[in-house]
Amino acid sequence: MISMPADALLDTNVLLYAISKVPAEAAKAQAANHLIATVDFGLSVQVCQEFYVAATLKIAQRITSAEAVRFLRLFAQRPLVKLTSELMFRAVDLHQQHRISYWDAAVIAAAEELGSSTVYTEDLNHGQKFGSITVVNPFLGIASPRQSTP
Repeated sequence: MISMPADALLDTNVLLYAISKVPAEAAKAQAANHLIATVDFGLSVQVCQEFYVAATLKIAQRITSAEAVRFLRLFAQRPLVKLTSELMFRAVDLHQQHRISYWDAAVIAAAEELGSSTVYTEDLNHGQKFGSITVVNPFLGIASPRQSTP
């Protein structure tokens, strides 16, 4: 178990919407920033890696590498689940058991390691349960298709 547990794990899309300046994503940006300000959350190294790549290379309004690193330094102050072989094998088990992508399974495995009961993401089905983890889509009902995702 990680030394600093957290109630929730935020997935990459939450972090990307939080920095979005795209007018069509304003409502999602507001929802993401509200979560960051009010929820006891942690992250995984995988989520941080995906954020860096997507924020600097994939999203419509990219940020510089230096800006992304400044965000990563802030993220690293939160409870952070490291990549380990145990986490990898747990993700493989979840992937096979639930037939979800390996990357989504790794997020769920990280949430378990963090001691979280909630994963905030738009990548899985709202209300879906994985053992003690419940998926919550914080953007449910907010329309605006992302042009490029991690």
